Amino acid sequence: MVWSKEELIFFVRSFYDVLLAVLVSVGFMFYFSAKAKRTSGERDRIPGRLGIPFVGETFSLLSATNSTKGCYEFVRLRRLWHGKWFKTRLFGKIHVFIPSTEGAKMVFANDFAQFNKGYVKSMADAVGKKSLLCVPHESHRRIRRLLSDPFSIPSLSKFVTKFDKMLCQRLKKLEEHGKSFVVLDFNMKIAFDAMCKMLMSVTEEPMLQQIERDCTDVSNAMLSFPVMIPGTRYYKGIKARSRLMERFREMIEERRGRGEGGAPEDFLQSMLERDSLPPEEKLDDSEIMDNLLTLIIAGQTTTAAAMMWSVKFLDENPDVQDRLREEQLAILRKKPQGAALTLEDLNSMSYGLKVVKETLRMSNVLLWYPRVALTDCTIQGHNIKKGWHVNIDATCIHYDPSMYKNPIQFNPSRFDVNTPSSTPLVSFSCNFIDQYVTDEHFKSLTTVLHATNLQEMQKPYSFIPFGSGPRTCLGMNMAKVTMLAFLHRMTSGYRWTVDDPDTSLEKKAHIPRLRSGCPITLKAI
Repeated sequence: MVWSKEELIFFVRSFYDVLLAVLVSVGFMFYFSAKAKRTSGERDRIPGRLGIPFVGETFSLLSATNSTKGCYEFVRLRRLWHGKWFKTRLFGKIHVFIPSTEGAKMVFANDFAQFNKGYVKSMADAVGKKSLLCVPHESHRRIRRLLSDPFSIPSLSKFVTKFDKMLCQRLKKLEEHGKSFVVLDFNMKIAFDAMCKMLMSVTEEPMLQQIERDCTDVSNAMLSFPVMIPGTRYYKGIKARSRLMERFREMIEERRGRGEGGAPEDFLQSMLERDSLPPEEKLDDSEIMDNLLTLIIAGQTTTAAAMMWSVKFLDENPDVQDRLREEQLAILRKKPQGAALTLEDLNSMSYGLKVVKETLRMSNVLLWYPRVALTDCTIQGHNIKKGWHVNIDATCIHYDPSMYKNPIQFNPSRFDVNTPSSTPLVSFSCNFIDQYVTDEHFKSLTTVLHATNLQEMQKPYSFIPFGSGPRTCLGMNMAKVTMLAFLHRMTSGYRWTVDDPDTSLEKKAHIPRLRSGCPITLKAI
């Protein structure tokens, strides 16, 4: 049916009021619909600046890393500009920084299901694609289980005794010389030597020096621009990694040629003894080598930095230092003269553990935990797209005044809790860990190494220096016992003065470390 012009005019005149009402209603509907979408978009939208494709704000991050304020200055500034939640583009990928325990729970609790590890390319290239830090879900559980032996109770017991003897000898030599020494350098060296001895039975100084130089180059490349240009940190790190892989390969071939007779009892040998087992019960050579490198670097750099910060914090808080010394001297008096520390001794260091925890909370040697979204999802009302990187900001959480009263104050007593004396001392950083970690030996650690952190129990994910969930740091308990042994010998045997109070951070480091390394002079008690 086709209307004539006269008929159309008659229809409009006859139903003018109805048509006007319909048009006004449709207009209002579109207006409020658009406003609702705009409001919702503003609510879901994560503020930030992405910059140009690929580059984004990468150079700003590298600039902060190359300053004496450290790479977290990049994050701090963007929080001032955009708020707690913000997004940015780094190395070609969109990154969202998550500042809350609720967001941390969402990500940690859904590791592998909705999120996977999300290291920047330079870091993944440095440690290797078969590293526990980088492997996909289907390989992670197997590799983690097979790597767990050095961190079992029997292995930790042996490690504590050997590390303590090494520590006593070196501290005594430094005190006898009476000269100032750099705590960070001392800690880096002793942590490195202890890891190499435990993992590969390497004790010859020339070889230790060669391996350490290459590991340092690899570590320095972890937060660099991933281009193979001679002279750059990335180039040096990848070349150093190649040398290390060749050295590890030679070690493996030499041990296989030697056979089991006369082989040292260490981590490497325990891996090679699995050669005849089914694939799911062993690591191939590339998995062994990538994870040897990962364990050495992770066991050296983070623990050494945390021990350095403990010396600085204790120097700045003499009351805490005196209380810790009182506890450690009481433990020392109960032992035969010259006796080495045991796990049982460490288990009685209740205040010492609180000092360790407060050091880890304030130093944040792991600034944030990177993940990548496997699907589109929503975190606390913020839309996250598949492929975006989400970084759980441990530093922001650990300094949140709603979690910790006066968070910039070094106060180990914030971890006080009234519990029976039989309550264990060191444990996983999150009391929800059991539902994620199935490795039996890890669960057995809680029978000896226990928790006194009421705050952790009341506020899950508020204390995450070792992460949480199925990717919880494999060496977390080794780090704690190493720090406890170090603090015991430092406070029970010595007093010290810090010779350089400069608080500037080391340039180009992917973890926060003092530029001075915290030089001190020891004086025996």
